[in-house]
Amino acid sequence: MVSRKQKRVWRFVEEGSLLELKSYLRKHRQLDVNFSQGKRERSPLHLACSQGDDAVLRLLLEHGADVLRRDRKGDTALHIAVSRVLKREGTGAYGDLVIPLKMNCPEAMEAPNKAGVTPEDMLNWMKHTETKSKMSHRSEGNPEEEWLEKLFGECEDEFCETFGVYDADDFLPVDDDEEDFGDWADRIRKEYFDKKHAEAQRLAASSSGGKRRKSKQERAQEEQSNKELHERLQREHEEYLARGQRKEEETRRAKKRRYEEGCASTFHGGSMKLTYNDIPWPAPRGTVQEMVDVMLHGVDRKDLPVFRKTLLKQQTLWHPDKFAQRCGARLDEKDKQRVLDTVTSLSQELNRLVQSLRT
Repeated sequence: MVSRKQKRVWRFVEEGSLLELKSYLRKHRQLDVNFSQGKRERSPLHLACSQGDDAVLRLLLEHGADVLRRDRKGDTALHIAVSRVLKREGTGAYGDLVIPLKMNCPEAMEAPNKAGVTPEDMLNWMKHTETKSKMSHRSEGNPEEEWLEKLFGECEDEFCETFGVYDADDFLPVDDDEEDFGDWADRIRKEYFDKKHAEAQRLAASSSGGKRRKSKQERAQEEQSNKELHERLQREHEEYLARGQRKEEETRRAKKRRYEEGCASTFHGGSMKLTYNDIPWPAPRGTVQEMVDVMLHGVDRKDLPVFRKTLLKQQTLWHPDKFAQRCGARLDEKDKQRVLDTVTSLSQELNRLVQSLRT
């Protein structure tokens, strides 16, 4: 039987609410995250893999999620992670999902589902079919020729070098005794209904002894009590919102830091082929506007000289022609057009901002 607390964990994973999930698991350290939900009998770890949410996946692993737990079809979380690789999500899905699971539980690679298929079988099948397909039309100097052979090795090496950089503990501090939003809402609801229940009991007691009007002093005391309760709840709510804003600011600063570090390592040296997921996008899953917001985070837009200087720097970095000169030869052919289209969109948005400063 799934408990109320476990249902809340499932909801946080389903919504991708990393902050809320992290806070909730910190508060309920003994909570078992290994439970099944729905007709598919999937665990929260299965759900995180199906959604490609690597941050939630790592958080669940830290709190004891069982990689070998199976769903109704006998699939482990690693089966689902590998299936995302098979759907051509490439290095991103392999590095974000498969490697953390494999490092946490190496034996999961050999765990069969009800059909007798293991994650290792799925990866071998992919390598076999890709190799067979490429052999039929391989030509000398083809930039995709060595992609398949290097894919898994390079991803694993890169993950081992950078593992922990994206760990939420680095930039999402949460106090052990901190009250999360769900607990706060439950407490307020309980206090409200307790107060209403007490008022109903007082009315019942007064009516049993005959109706009487409240004295002026009683009414004043009740009004003062209500006012104090309202002020306290308002104060706590404001404190909660302020804490949430601080966390949001910390998250934004961490994204900006990761972006700048990624640009330094990718654009200034290196010869490895670059897929779409290897480009240091400011917000990998975000819109162009969200990417620009990360680039410009922390810059005072009212300070026009500084703001203009920052914009020009980003314009130079993401100008399509200059980007092609730096990275064009390294782009993987299968992702090249998608990368260039995104770079062009970024450049156009930055140009629009520069133009708005001139008007």
